[in-house]
Amino acid sequence: MTHIVVLGAGIGGMSAAYELRGTLGADPEITVIGEGDRFSFTPSNPWVAVGWRKSADVQMPVAIHLGRKRIAFEGVGAENVDPDNNRVLLRDGRHVVYDYLVIATGPRLAFDEIAGLGPEHGHTQSICTTPHADKAWEAYQRFLDAPGAIVVGAAPGASCFGPAYEFAMILDRDLRKRKLRHQVPITYVTPEPYIGHMGLGGVGDSKGLMESEYRKRDINWLVNTKICAVRDGEMDVTEMDEDGQPRKAHTLPFSYSMVLPAFTGVDAVRHREGLCNPRGFILIDKHQRNPAYPNIYSLGVCVAIPPVEATPVPTGAPKTGFMIESMVSAIVKNIEADLNGRHGDAEATWNAICLADMGDTGAAFVALPQMPPRNVTWTKVGKWVRVAKIAFEKYFLMKMRTGNTEPVYEKYVLKLLGITRIR
Repeated sequence: MTHIVVLGAGIGGMSAAYELRGTLGADPEITVIGEGDRFSFTPSNPWVAVGWRKSADVQMPVAIHLGRKRIAFEGVGAENVDPDNNRVLLRDGRHVVYDYLVIATGPRLAFDEIAGLGPEHGHTQSICTTPHADKAWEAYQRFLDAPGAIVVGAAPGASCFGPAYEFAMILDRDLRKRKLRHQVPITYVTPEPYIGHMGLGGVGDSKGLMESEYRKRDINWLVNTKICAVRDGEMDVTEMDEDGQPRKAHTLPFSYSMVLPAFTGVDAVRHREGLCNPRGFILIDKHQRNPAYPNIYSLGVCVAIPPVEATPVPTGAPKTGFMIESMVSAIVKNIEADLNGRHGDAEATWNAICLADMGDTGAAFVALPQMPPRNVTWTKVGKWVRVAKIAFEKYFLMKMRTGNTEPVYEKYVLKLLGITRIR
């Protein structure tokens, strides 16, 4: 019997496992390998970090729900991928042999690239994982007893800017509700060349929109900026000019800080020649297939995608939730074709859709496709976006519990936006 292994039990990996089972039926053996026993809906982490959600609200056990679809689960994590022998070595010494491997690990968080960065061995918080968001909430509660300056932002090479924008505005809203905002200067620090760039070269009038929203909320910003080092209560940053040369150095004091790091590929794959680029991201062709190992597919944050444009301080291209689901659909179609003796030629559409909570309202960003030139690009602000994001949280957790990968009403919503998953 064909054995398909999905490496990763996050948004991409869980979606891939369910869609593989739904499309291919009962015959293939499917195994998911995850880190730990719980699925986390990571887009809700900014809410967890300010106490608007508990981690239990956005997490669920994996094995029981996958088991209902006859999908096996290994939660010990992967030590190494051995593509020459078609196997994944697990951290407990066992190995799992595969016919097809779908890599959906998400990223390694490269806090180590900047001295003092990160919640484990540094002085900044993170919302990249739900356990990190729990720690950020603990630190925020201590901060509320002695408010001071806040620094929110992203490190050079970061590719996921949306949560940082969200978190700055969520903090603003929460502090206003607590009548503490007047005691807390907030600064947003980013490698982006302008506010609203988002690693996408802007979406519609995202620059004007984000500048306006930050001004309304009295949030200051520094762009084209490298974070150089972090100490307890201080951050050294350097503004760069258009040629990427140092222009002005700052030491920013803070009582609380959340910084999104740059990403690399995870340790289990990032040193494998032919599988990854120098940063450890999985190399894929337009069918999500690795050129060196054609029985390996990959999707999500762990895939190698070039930046949308060169910027004075390095930035990466984001991989949004809908883009990940588009990649899932293409992979499943191509494995199905291969199993039926045909050449799989499905391609993901790579359309970028982002719903951002702004505390008391929201912003929607749509870029079709993500890489310019685009057929559609627009940005809209309104309370309906915040409601839509909350609804999406509930809907996606329901999908993960039931294994229903594409309910009918999702198809109608995407159709209204003019969006398709694959071509």
